[in-house]
Amino acid sequence: MQNTGSGTPRVVLLDIEGTTLPVAFVHKVLFPYARAHLPALLAQQHDNPVVKQALAETAQLAPGVPAAEQLERWMDADAKVVPLKSLQGLCWEQGYRQGELVAELYADVVPTLKAWKGAGLTLAVYSSGSKAAQKLIYGYTEQGDVTPLFSAFFDLEVGGKKDAASYRTIVQQAGWAPADVLFLSDVVAELDAAAQAGLQVCQIARPEDGTVAGSQHKVAASLPEAARLFGLPEGA
Repeated sequence: MQNTGSGTPRVVLLDIEGTTLPVAFVHKVLFPYARAHLPALLAQQHDNPVVKQALAETAQLAPGVPAAEQLERWMDADAKVVPLKSLQGLCWEQGYRQGELVAELYADVVPTLKAWKGAGLTLAVYSSGSKAAQKLIYGYTEQGDVTPLFSAFFDLEVGGKKDAASYRTIVQQAGWAPADVLFLSDVVAELDAAAQAGLQVCQIARPEDGTVAGSQHKVAASLPEAARLFGLPEGA
């Protein structure tokens, strides 16, 4: 059932791309980096259990298609599939640890998250990127490692982001009351699904990303603006 209440949230569940991180960083930096480094990773880490599992899952999802060819197809389509996300995460891990990648969060993100954390809110992440990739993004930012701000990370293991059942799974796993959770995302279909699961929702429509604001949910252009809409501290 859709949540129509207006209680102050106790938990903030955040999308990443287009919400805390510019879309351009993902599509113009992360994706090209993974595409360029994936062949070498497959060759050099073929004994890595994560690689083995991802390739086995790829073979199950695309029988008879060479793995490298299928991974290219998925990258071309920006497909939200677990084996691709796992392998991309390994590529990005190398890049972050070697200093070749540094996440460029929006300037308002860290101050606002710190204010929310300081006020006793629980912060969590739900993204189509793997949990490992999420932790890398927040572990290697221009502001340093901000992963301690978050209490939980959720990825496609709980289901797709446009499926209401995924949000029910998240709140059940975490032991949260749906009405206590505020989900922030730039994608209206994700907000629709979260609202159907009883969560409070707000679209983050960043002008820098050219996000088109919908009309069925509350809309904010930044995290501080979202904070004002829901009675939360805005940060420095």
